[in-house]
Amino acid sequence: MKIMRKMSEYYRKRREVCGKMNYVGIDIGSTASKVAVIGENEMKFVLPTGWSSKETTTLIRERLLTDGVDVGKDETKVAATGYGRIAVDFADYVITEITCHARGGREMAGDECSIIDVGGQDTKVILVSEGMVQDFLMNDKCSAGTGKFLEIMANRLGVTLQELFNMAAAGTVLPISSLCTVFAESEVINYIGEGKNREDIAAGVVDSVAAKVAQLSQRKNLSEKVILTGGLSHSEYFTKILSAKVGKTVEPTADGRYAGALGAALLAKEKSARK
Repeated sequence: MKIMRKMSEYYRKRREVCGKMNYVGIDIGSTASKVAVIGENEMKFVLPTGWSSKETTTLIRERLLTDGVDVGKDETKVAATGYGRIAVDFADYVITEITCHARGGREMAGDECSIIDVGGQDTKVILVSEGMVQDFLMNDKCSAGTGKFLEIMANRLGVTLQELFNMAAAGTVLPISSLCTVFAESEVINYIGEGKNREDIAAGVVDSVAAKVAQLSQRKNLSEKVILTGGLSHSEYFTKILSAKVGKTVEPTADGRYAGALGAALLAKEKSARK
């Protein structure tokens, strides 16, 4: 009887602790670092990665502590992913980007889906079937088909990224054929020098990125359900252009930029449960 009472008390305390757990997913990208917390203190936020992933990691830890999540306590489990995941020295788990983005995308779109993730420096296409990664493709050889190229072009035109999309929607596409960011930027500079409308240049820039993402995506057999994640995931205009080029409806996602961080948090919870 004493043993049974002790066991009962043990499991009661375990339930109390588990009910107060926090699971933190940290996605250190090349441009931005995303954080998602599930559990007692649910939250999400994004910080610029800056020049040092290590410094950003320190800022993330301080921000979490301010919001009531102490990564040094047993009640908090952390999973890190992304470009700078090794810099997260307090992580309990370090997990690949593909695995985390697939888990986060599955949470958003279901067990049968295709995920197109347009990041700062790379673009990923992930096929999920029966809740598992079946195939993936990643292009990190050139940033001309990524969000970084759009940021560079927006800066060149003196506008924000959203203003770039707004101008593009009102413009007529000017062709930008170069596969390299440097040469593509030269084409834009030439258009500016020729006095072309900013709206038309913006339309050409967005169309160029969508075309490169579509070329990568079409190398795989996309499922009927296709979602966009990453920094451009909220843009209905970009998903509209991308859908036309892919030949399938690509759905925007409100919190798609947190797909990797959310996936990491969910995996931290699942791995902890197995232990």
